[in-house]
Amino acid sequence: MDRIKVLVTGAGGQLGNAFRLLAGKYPDIEFLLMKKEELSIKDAEALHSFFNKHKIDWCINAAAYTQVDKAESDAENAKMINGIAVGYLASACRSIKAKLIHISTDYVFSGVHDKPWKETDPIDPLNTYGYTKAIGEKEALESNSDTYVIRTSWLYGEQGNNFVKTMIRLMGEREQLGVVDDQYGSPTYTGDLAEAIIRLILSEITIAPGVYHYSNDGFTTWYGFASAIREMIRSGCQVKPVDTASYPTPAKRPAYSVMDTSKIRTALSIEIPDWRASLRKYLKQQDLIPE
Repeated sequence: MDRIKVLVTGAGGQLGNAFRLLAGKYPDIEFLLMKKEELSIKDAEALHSFFNKHKIDWCINAAAYTQVDKAESDAENAKMINGIAVGYLASACRSIKAKLIHISTDYVFSGVHDKPWKETDPIDPLNTYGYTKAIGEKEALESNSDTYVIRTSWLYGEQGNNFVKTMIRLMGEREQLGVVDDQYGSPTYTGDLAEAIIRLILSEITIAPGVYHYSNDGFTTWYGFASAIREMIRSGCQVKPVDTASYPTPAKRPAYSVMDTSKIRTALSIEIPDWRASLRKYLKQQDLIPE
């Protein structure tokens, strides 16, 4: 049987790198891992040429402009990468009947809620990053009927910068840290998300295209997340809770972006790991948990 050919765009980023780390476990999949320097999703002509040459079966779009604060002053570039270029990619997929898995974000929601967000809830982003990701979702779904939009949240992994790495560095430099304690979400390990996506690709049951939510189980605040990191690495740094108002940023963040993941659990028949268990696993793999 021919192997399933899967293109991963943005393979140099956090999520893209997770597929690189997992590729050896899945001999039935031929991964084409393309960094932005190798294949830019902003180049519609290059995309169509690549797709026609390689005849891929699936495309995982992990390419994104993820600098939330910088997007406020770099809106056109963020809109191109997170929005318009996603339409180019979806059209290239459609041209060869390939399926698209597009990664989106909890930041498409306003955060004004008191229960986990469902896929059917209206989106209303608070910042430019969320707005551009909402455009990308629309472009993907309208340009290719075989599109799966997977919204995720608070991602961290082995590659690139993320909250976990930043906290570990700051805890090594400072005696005390103030971390926001009035924004709620679900920390998500890229390895878990990548495994779920691979399960979708390899599923023998046809999973309906559309929007899905995936994040690790449970939720916390940034302060709670930082406190768990501190506890697990046994740092002596004091972590103190602060409110959003005392830590102003260029981009507004949603106060509550916890997502309901029951749809993807049911579709893929999966158990999603608790965020604390995945954080511990990640830190252990990085040799950051003392024996």
